[in-house]
Amino acid sequence: MRAAGAECSGLHRGMAARILHRLRHALSGDGGREERPCGGAEAEDCPESSELEDDTEGLSTRLSGTLSFTSHEEEEDEEEEEGAGEEPGQAPQPAAAEDGEWGPEAERGGGSSLLSRQLQELWRRSRGSLVPQRLLFEVTSASVVSERSSKYVLYTIYLIRSGRFDKAPAAIARRYSDFERLNRRLRCRFGCDMAGIAFPRKRLRQNFTAETIAKRSRAFEQFLSHLHSIAEIRRSPEFLEFFFLQDLQAAQRLTCTGMYREALATWANAYRLQDRLGACGSSRFLLTLAGLAVCHQELDELSEAHGCCEQALQLLEAQGSHPLLGPFLQAHVHLAWKVGKDKRRSEALLQDLREAGPPLQQQPTLKECLIKEPLE
Repeated sequence: MRAAGAECSGLHRGMAARILHRLRHALSGDGGREERPCGGAEAEDCPESSELEDDTEGLSTRLSGTLSFTSHEEEEDEEEEEGAGEEPGQAPQPAAAEDGEWGPEAERGGGSSLLSRQLQELWRRSRGSLVPQRLLFEVTSASVVSERSSKYVLYTIYLIRSGRFDKAPAAIARRYSDFERLNRRLRCRFGCDMAGIAFPRKRLRQNFTAETIAKRSRAFEQFLSHLHSIAEIRRSPEFLEFFFLQDLQAAQRLTCTGMYREALATWANAYRLQDRLGACGSSRFLLTLAGLAVCHQELDELSEAHGCCEQALQLLEAQGSHPLLGPFLQAHVHLAWKVGKDKRRSEALLQDLREAGPPLQQQPTLKECLIKEPLE
């Protein structure tokens, strides 16, 4: 009897120990799963802990330094946002250690959820951060052009922003003499900076062989990339206008002759070129917006024309007085009335101009400003 009582008491103690063991695991986030030994013959039954630690260390090594697109300040902002989302009174989640050390969470079997959080955080940061961009110059094609008195190679160059997909490319077509003129002008103004920049020499023969064209194509890519890497040169009018001045001149001629569809495509390419080159605050860019607005309006694309005027007015608001301010305001009021948009602010600014300057009737329209603007 006494032996049976002892056996029953031992059984109850064993059951209590197992219940307590399960309760501890439930409170620690293990879902009530019994802990099983991981050594000896039963090691294959619970490989999660060892495999997870190995995988996470390898993953940490592979991802280290490859997805870090934010600055230190941005990383601090991200951490503050993460902490701000915790409910009052909730215990903060343990942070992952560096160099693949994931802390005690992995040992308790909760490493899979920690790994998921780590991947989600890396993905969120990589999507929300600004990828450093640089401008690439790529010669995509070269064709031999024969005219009555001359023969030359025309190189087509694409301007590509790394780290970003451009739906519509920005492209130029230039010949050797255009590059040579740019090189000469820059050496006159930036002699010291240009001293270490190579330029392909002229050849007396074999200018039209495939080998020469291929070598020059690569040389022109390197030439433009080197120029763009020097801050003073890439901001200079000589460098910038090498890319978009020809398009502006051609678009102006097409607009003057009433070929608005062809002019619109040329204005649009000039817009993309200036956008890639970071020249969106210049008077040339305002003229480009004027060309786009006029052509869209002539083609009865009023919403697009209204958008161009709004963009121009945002730039002009930061510049103060400008010869194109009045024409853009008049065009914006007219187009806003046509498309049913708010025009009160533009009307108020027009009233201020009317009180401060000459009558608006004497001011040229946006199209007249576009035609009369000298582009040299």
